[in-house]
Amino acid sequence: MRVLRYSFEEAVISLWRGRRSSSLSMAAIAAALVVLGALLLVSWNVEQLLARWAAAAEMSVYVRDDVTPEARAVVEQMLRESELVTDHEFVSKAEALSRFRLDFADLDGVTEHVTAYPFPASFEVRLNPDVGDAAAVERLANVLQGASGVEEVRFDQTWIERITSALGLLRGVGRVVVLVLVVAAALSVANVVRLACF
Repeated sequence: MRVLRYSFEEAVISLWRGRRSSSLSMAAIAAALVVLGALLLVSWNVEQLLARWAAAAEMSVYVRDDVTPEARAVVEQMLRESELVTDHEFVSKAEALSRFRLDFADLDGVTEHVTAYPFPASFEVRLNPDVGDAAAVERLANVLQGASGVEEVRFDQTWIERITSALGLLRGVGRVVVLVLVVAAALSVANVVRLACF
Protein backbone atom coordinates (compact mmCIF):
# COMPACT_ATOMS: atom_id res chain seq x y z
CA MET A 1 0.00 0.00 0.00
CA ARG A 2 2.87 2.36 0.85
CA VAL A 3 4.54 1.59 -2.47
CA LEU A 4 1.36 2.39 -4.37
CA ARG A 5 0.86 5.66 -2.49
CA TYR A 6 4.52 6.61 -2.95
CA SER A 7 4.30 5.88 -6.70
CA PHE A 8 1.13 7.94 -7.04
CA GLU A 9 2.62 10.89 -5.13
CA GLU A 10 5.79 10.80 -7.22
CA ALA A 11 3.74 10.69 -10.41
CA VAL A 12 1.70 13.73 -9.32
CA ILE A 13 4.85 15.63 -8.35
CA SER A 14 6.51 14.78 -11.67
CA LEU A 15 3.45 15.89 -13.61
CA TRP A 16 3.32 19.14 -11.66
CA ARG A 17 7.00 19.84 -12.31
CA GLY A 18 6.60 19.30 -16.02
CA ARG A 19 3.07 20.64 -16.22
CA ARG A 20 3.72 22.71 -19.35
CA SER A 21 5.19 19.88 -21.41
CA SER A 22 2.63 17.46 -19.99
CA SER A 23 -0.20 19.79 -20.95
CA LEU A 24 1.22 20.08 -24.45
CA SER A 25 1.40 16.29 -24.76
CA MET A 26 -2.14 15.81 -23.49
CA ALA A 27 -3.43 18.53 -25.83
CA ALA A 28 -1.74 16.86 -28.83
CA ILE A 29 -3.17 13.44 -27.90
CA ALA A 30 -6.63 14.93 -27.33
CA ALA A 31 -6.50 16.77 -30.68
CA ALA A 32 -5.50 13.56 -32.49
CA LEU A 33 -8.36 11.63 -30.88
CA VAL A 34 -10.91 14.39 -31.58
CA VAL A 35 -9.89 14.70 -35.24
CA LEU A 36 -9.92 10.91 -35.67
CA GLY A 37 -13.35 10.63 -34.05
CA ALA A 38 -14.76 13.50 -36.13
CA LEU A 39 -13.35 11.95 -39.31
CA LEU A 40 -14.88 8.55 -38.53
CA LEU A 41 -18.22 10.13 -37.64
CA VAL A 42 -18.39 12.24 -40.80
CA SER A 43 -17.29 9.32 -43.00
CA TRP A 44 -19.87 6.98 -41.50
CA ASN A 45 -22.71 9.49 -41.87
CA VAL A 46 -21.80 10.33 -45.46
CA GLU A 47 -21.54 6.61 -46.32
CA GLN A 48 -25.01 6.00 -44.88
CA LEU A 49 -26.37 8.96 -46.84
CA LEU A 50 -24.74 7.72 -50.05
CA ALA A 51 -26.20 4.25 -49.47
CA ARG A 52 -29.70 5.74 -49.18
CA TRP A 53 -29.15 7.89 -52.28
CA ALA A 54 -27.85 4.92 -54.24
CA ALA A 55 -30.88 2.88 -53.20
CA ALA A 56 -33.15 5.66 -54.44
CA ALA A 57 -31.13 6.37 -57.58
CA GLU A 58 -33.29 7.21 -60.55
CA MET A 59 -32.83 7.74 -64.25
CA SER A 60 -35.02 10.06 -66.29
CA VAL A 61 -35.45 9.27 -69.97
CA TYR A 62 -37.03 12.27 -71.71
CA VAL A 63 -38.78 11.56 -75.00
CA ARG A 64 -39.40 13.95 -77.88
CA ASP A 65 -42.80 15.50 -78.45
CA ASP A 66 -43.07 13.77 -81.83
CA VAL A 67 -42.15 10.30 -80.54
CA THR A 68 -44.15 7.53 -82.15
CA PRO A 69 -45.91 4.84 -80.11
CA GLU A 70 -43.62 2.26 -81.70
CA ALA A 71 -40.45 4.12 -80.63
CA ARG A 72 -41.85 4.57 -77.14
CA ALA A 73 -42.65 0.85 -76.97
CA VAL A 74 -39.05 0.05 -77.98
CA VAL A 75 -37.66 2.22 -75.17
CA GLU A 76 -40.05 0.62 -72.69
CA GLN A 77 -38.99 -2.84 -73.86
CA MET A 78 -35.31 -1.92 -73.34
CA LEU A 79 -36.08 -0.81 -69.80
CA ARG A 80 -38.12 -3.93 -69.08
CA GLU A 81 -35.35 -6.26 -70.24
CA SER A 82 -32.49 -4.49 -68.44
CA GLU A 83 -31.28 -6.12 -65.21
CA LEU A 84 -30.22 -2.69 -63.95
CA VAL A 85 -33.82 -1.49 -63.83
CA THR A 86 -36.12 -2.48 -60.97
CA ASP A 87 -39.12 -0.41 -62.01
CA HIS A 88 -40.12 2.23 -64.54
CA GLU A 89 -43.09 4.50 -65.11
CA PHE A 90 -44.12 6.61 -68.09
CA VAL A 91 -45.04 10.19 -67.17
CA SER A 92 -46.98 12.06 -69.84
CA LYS A 93 -46.70 15.81 -70.43
CA ALA A 94 -50.03 16.36 -68.66
CA GLU A 95 -48.93 14.29 -65.65
CA ALA A 96 -45.63 16.19 -65.50
CA LEU A 97 -47.48 19.51 -65.37
CA SER A 98 -49.87 18.14 -62.74
CA ARG A 99 -46.94 16.97 -60.58
CA PHE A 100 -45.27 20.37 -60.92
CA ARG A 101 -48.41 22.11 -59.72
CA LEU A 102 -48.70 19.67 -56.82
CA ASP A 103 -45.03 19.87 -55.75
CA PHE A 104 -44.73 23.63 -56.26
CA ALA A 105 -48.10 24.93 -55.15
CA ASP A 106 -46.61 28.40 -54.53
CA LEU A 107 -45.82 28.68 -58.24
CA ASP A 108 -49.26 27.63 -59.38
CA GLY A 109 -49.89 31.09 -60.80
CA VAL A 110 -46.98 30.67 -63.21
CA THR A 111 -48.65 27.75 -65.00
CA GLU A 112 -52.25 28.92 -64.58
CA HIS A 113 -52.54 30.43 -68.05
CA VAL A 114 -50.32 27.90 -69.83
CA THR A 115 -52.03 26.64 -72.97
CA ALA A 116 -49.40 24.03 -73.94
CA TYR A 117 -47.64 21.52 -71.73
CA PRO A 118 -44.18 22.97 -70.92
CA PHE A 119 -42.65 19.75 -69.53
CA PRO A 120 -41.61 16.82 -71.72
CA ALA A 121 -42.92 13.32 -71.31
CA SER A 122 -40.47 10.91 -69.73
CA PHE A 123 -39.80 7.49 -68.29
CA GLU A 124 -38.95 7.55 -64.59
CA VAL A 125 -36.58 4.64 -64.05
CA ARG A 126 -35.57 3.22 -60.68
CA LEU A 127 -32.19 1.55 -60.73
CA ASN A 128 -31.15 -1.60 -58.91
CA PRO A 129 -28.95 -0.53 -55.93
CA ASP A 130 -27.32 -3.97 -55.73
CA VAL A 131 -25.66 -3.69 -59.13
CA GLY A 132 -23.14 -1.03 -58.04
CA ASP A 133 -21.59 -0.91 -61.53
CA ALA A 134 -21.41 2.71 -62.66
CA ALA A 135 -20.01 1.68 -66.05
CA ALA A 136 -23.00 -0.58 -66.72
CA VAL A 137 -25.43 2.20 -65.80
CA GLU A 138 -23.57 4.59 -68.08
CA ARG A 139 -23.71 2.06 -70.93
CA LEU A 140 -27.46 1.73 -70.43
CA ALA A 141 -27.80 5.52 -70.49
CA ASN A 142 -25.81 5.71 -73.74
CA VAL A 143 -27.94 2.99 -75.36
CA LEU A 144 -31.12 4.76 -74.33
CA GLN A 145 -29.74 8.08 -75.53
CA GLY A 146 -29.24 6.59 -78.98
CA ALA A 147 -32.74 5.14 -79.15
CA SER A 148 -35.24 6.66 -81.54
CA GLY A 149 -37.48 9.29 -79.99
CA VAL A 150 -35.30 9.88 -76.92
CA GLU A 151 -34.41 13.51 -76.31
CA GLU A 152 -32.18 13.25 -73.22
CA VAL A 153 -31.16 10.83 -70.47
CA ARG A 154 -30.31 12.03 -66.98
CA PHE A 155 -29.32 9.88 -64.04
CA ASP A 156 -28.14 10.43 -60.48
CA GLN A 157 -24.99 8.29 -60.71
CA THR A 158 -22.80 11.20 -61.82
CA TRP A 159 -23.23 13.33 -58.73
CA ILE A 160 -23.19 10.26 -56.47
CA GLU A 161 -19.75 9.44 -57.93
CA ARG A 162 -18.62 13.02 -57.36
CA ILE A 163 -19.69 12.90 -53.71
CA THR A 164 -17.97 9.51 -53.32
CA SER A 165 -14.71 10.89 -54.76
CA ALA A 166 -15.01 13.94 -52.49
CA LEU A 167 -15.47 11.58 -49.52
CA GLY A 168 -12.33 9.70 -50.55
CA LEU A 169 -10.42 12.99 -50.71
CA LEU A 170 -11.75 13.97 -47.28
CA ARG A 171 -10.61 10.62 -45.86
CA GLY A 172 -7.14 11.07 -47.35
CA VAL A 173 -6.75 14.57 -45.90
CA GLY A 174 -8.10 13.37 -42.56
CA ARG A 175 -5.64 10.48 -42.44
CA VAL A 176 -2.74 12.85 -43.11
CA VAL A 177 -3.91 15.25 -40.39
CA VAL A 178 -4.40 12.40 -37.89
CA LEU A 179 -0.95 10.99 -38.76
CA VAL A 180 0.69 14.39 -38.20
CA LEU A 181 -1.10 14.79 -34.86
CA VAL A 182 -0.15 11.26 -33.76
CA VAL A 183 3.50 11.92 -34.62
CA ALA A 184 3.36 15.25 -32.76
CA ALA A 185 1.79 13.55 -29.73
CA ALA A 186 4.41 10.79 -29.78
CA LEU A 187 7.25 13.32 -29.95
CA SER A 188 5.72 15.35 -27.13
CA VAL A 189 5.36 12.29 -24.92
CA ALA A 190 8.93 11.23 -25.72
CA ASN A 191 10.21 14.70 -24.76
CA VAL A 192 8.25 14.65 -21.51
CA VAL A 193 9.69 11.24 -20.61
CA ARG A 194 13.19 12.40 -21.55
CA LEU A 195 12.86 15.52 -19.39
CA ALA A 196 11.55 13.41 -16.50
CA CYS A 197 14.56 11.11 -16.81
CA PHE A 198 16.97 14.05 -16.82
